[in-house]
Amino acid sequence: MKKAALLFWIAAVFLMLSGCRAIRIEEAERTPLKYTVVDSSRIPEEAASLIEEKKAAEFQMIYQSGEDMYLIKGYGRQMSGGYSIQVTDLSLSSTAIFFSTKLIGPSKDSQSGEPSYPYIAVKTEYREEPVQFQ
Repeated sequence: MKKAALLFWIAAVFLMLSGCRAIRIEEAERTPLKYTVVDSSRIPEEAASLIEEKKAAEFQMIYQSGEDMYLIKGYGRQMSGGYSIQVTDLSLSSTAIFFSTKLIGPSKDSQSGEPSYPYIAVKTEYREEPVQFQ
């Protein structure tokens, strides 16, 4: 029994050490990135399919198409329509891309009785740096 437990722990440590890679993301000086907010009809078909699968819960994803990179942030099921989303930051540091958005609730006049699944898709130039969703 002790031998099996010892082998288990050795295997677990080996897997943890061999599969991990640390990425250091620093809050260094940032440069704003150019981007375009993409209408849902212009999102690549494969990305639109992934959004449809994930839309019920909050999600974030990156989709690459050629030289373009799509950063997509969804806010999950909301009890009514009329929500909008604002990009508050899309910038690049020496080690990462930072993407942050803000969900803006509907006004009393624009609320509907139907649930909605607000998300935003932003297209920018493809980059190698990891994306930090905030």
